[in-house]
Amino acid sequence: MDVYDAIYLRKSVRSYQDRDVPHDLVMKILDAARHAPSASNRQEWRFIVVRDEKKRLQLAQAAFEQRFVSEAPLVLVCCAQTDNHVMRGGQLCYPIDVAIAVDHITLCAAAEGLGTCWIGAFVEQEVRDILEIPEDIRVVALLPLGYPKDPSKTAKRRLPMDKIVKYDRWG
Repeated sequence: MDVYDAIYLRKSVRSYQDRDVPHDLVMKILDAARHAPSASNRQEWRFIVVRDEKKRLQLAQAAFEQRFVSEAPLVLVCCAQTDNHVMRGGQLCYPIDVAIAVDHITLCAAAEGLGTCWIGAFVEQEVRDILEIPEDIRVVALLPLGYPKDPSKTAKRRLPMDKIVKYDRWG
């Protein structure tokens, strides 16, 4: 699949088939994330593949009762092993770098016929407790991954280009 096709096909999936995702396919997708760029090539991203049903249910609770999180056959818990390095412009590296890697995952998943939903609403400490994640590791996102119940393309409402693109200055 062409990268543009994957971009236009990708959607937030909140209902999954009761069907396993093969380990080699998960690793293929995670390898694409591993090839994402990162500030100063720090590669701070880390991923926990959660297949255990009880833990997925607990993650759904930690994600403010978003039950569909546990419906997926696995959840990728996207973390950063970071020293909180700040780029010269004042931005922390790890949230940006993990976001780039997660975006690689969402696009590769779409290209493979899988669905994801980027979850940023969760209680980080609860996720840490469930998965025994050390305090110095930041949990950045939860990403349910599986085959969507409805694989059809969804129309997306997006702002027109003239609302989001400026030339040479803001005004």
